[in-house]
Amino acid sequence: MCGIVGIFDMQGSGEIDRGLLSKMNESQFHRGPDEGGLHSEPGLGFGHRRLSIIDLSSGQQPMHSADRNVVLTYNGEVYNFPELRGELEALGYSFRTHCDTEVILYAWQAWGEACVDRLRGMFAFALWDRPQQTLFLARDRLGVKPLYYSLLANGHFIFGSELKALKQHPLLPTRIDPTAVEDYFGFGYVPDPKTIYRDVYKLEPGYSLAIRRGDERIKPRQYWDVTFDPGNFSSMDAAGEELIERLREAVKIRMMADVPLGAFLSGGVDSSAVVALMAGLSDDPVNTCSISFGDPKFNESQFAAQVAGRYHTAHRVEQVDPDDFSLIDCLSGLYDEPYADSSALPTYRVCELAKKQVTVVLSGDGGDENLAGYRRYRWHTYEERMRSLLPDGLRMPLFSTLGRVYPKLDWAPKVFRAKTTLESIGRDSMAGYFHSVSVLSNGMRQQLFSEQLRAELQGYGAIEVFHRYREKAPSDPLSMVQYLDLKTYLAGDILTKVDRASMAHALEVRVPLLDYKLVEWMATLPPSYKLNGREGKYLFKKSLESHLPNDILYRPKMGFAVPLSSWFRGPLKERVREALLGNTLGQTGWFNRTYLEHMVTQHQAGLRDYSAAIWSLLMFEAFLRNAGF
Repeated sequence: MCGIVGIFDMQGSGEIDRGLLSKMNESQFHRGPDEGGLHSEPGLGFGHRRLSIIDLSSGQQPMHSADRNVVLTYNGEVYNFPELRGELEALGYSFRTHCDTEVILYAWQAWGEACVDRLRGMFAFALWDRPQQTLFLARDRLGVKPLYYSLLANGHFIFGSELKALKQHPLLPTRIDPTAVEDYFGFGYVPDPKTIYRDVYKLEPGYSLAIRRGDERIKPRQYWDVTFDPGNFSSMDAAGEELIERLREAVKIRMMADVPLGAFLSGGVDSSAVVALMAGLSDDPVNTCSISFGDPKFNESQFAAQVAGRYHTAHRVEQVDPDDFSLIDCLSGLYDEPYADSSALPTYRVCELAKKQVTVVLSGDGGDENLAGYRRYRWHTYEERMRSLLPDGLRMPLFSTLGRVYPKLDWAPKVFRAKTTLESIGRDSMAGYFHSVSVLSNGMRQQLFSEQLRAELQGYGAIEVFHRYREKAPSDPLSMVQYLDLKTYLAGDILTKVDRASMAHALEVRVPLLDYKLVEWMATLPPSYKLNGREGKYLFKKSLESHLPNDILYRPKMGFAVPLSSWFRGPLKERVREALLGNTLGQTGWFNRTYLEHMVTQHQAGLRDYSAAIWSLLMFEAFLRNAGF
């Protein structure tokens, strides 16, 4: 994989500071340690850091078309480039390399902005068409690869794969956006298209952006979306067979590489399915890796070993220290803005392990969102049934009151911890789902934020992130929350986590379950094929029964968790107090110190579990320190 940067003078053809361009480019050295390249001309500069995967001897970037009219800097893999190359050769284009980069160049010359509709893969790229005086940027449909941009006061448009590249520019405005702070403490990340900074943005998944010199408009265009229109399936068995065949094809096209290739193997359904299909497509043993934890509550390594044994993979496993919290400050530097998914810690470690064997890995990410694997989907459908039993005028005040008076019983058995469910049922469907996924609830954020921050928010709430998608969201309750997660959680949390953790080790991660053709097809499956009673991924699991044992398919989902609660009462006890009650958060004027003290005291006394909120605050404080606030 690679890193890209650029500077574009939107108004004229002024000289681009090549030293600054190089500095921006080198800040992403980790994304592409094999080679680096720059291109500059009046009013334009492109930079590229290369991680060589295909056509190692050529394919250097930035790359020019044969007529020198178009130049491209590109991060990604286009898996159907051999077919596209054949089409383009039939149109008269000649190729000097064997890589997908050159295919994008001529796809642009042949089809213009519509070229993105033909690309099947993961990508973020920028190209400059000199005759048209047009800068064109695009990001892949699901958001596997990132792309940040900003328009500066001097009329320069800058972009990069990571926020750290933009921050090298001395004119980048770094005023924190208060609505992004609200979003962060609601979701645990800053959802696209925002960043933590007011004037810096992410290009959203499935969007492109064309800027013509002399035109000051910056208006991204959506070129792709997923729809959940029901398809025609003769039977569940036939649908299951088709699912496996479609996934096998998505896996096969992602096994093309001129460097060592392998797979993450957690022992869960998705990664195990990918490894099983890879084994059937490979003459050699598949390289697999997993990490283990000493605590059996978090350890899936025995299931990974079971799959590795069945398919005779070259398996590597390492145990992670259960108190591996040395990465906290490192993570804030990797992600460049507040990011509160604690599974970034083990993800970083498994990427570190994988790099010892391979340069490219396949992962099982995307299965939960597309095939309804999260437990919260099951709870949402239960809550929807309750909502349908009572009219809104009765249900909302009744359950809102019950949720408010019901005690928060973190220490009690799960059956008695009903407060969140009662509160969710007292809301409409979208607000109820937001309540179930929030890191800090609406009430907690109200108590956490100072009067100053609440005034700056001017009534804005993080639920507005979901409301952006209300018109296009499906009406079916399960499909609706799947759509919301594909638009927010998948790109903002899951794929961000994997991209930064993998690229920190110059490791490319490919995601067959997020092949857009497969995603489009899975969206047409009846909801009952995905969530059947209490069983999520129902069709997927049934179709995998000949490939994987039942104790892999039907065991409870574990996830990539870390023991935050015990850390904050034990080895990180003092660090928590220093971070939450120290000067860094205090100087912002955004937080209610009394409530911070309450959370720390209650958690460390074992009276409440505030671990998710504390972790979010720890990561926000680390971001502020690293960003120089």
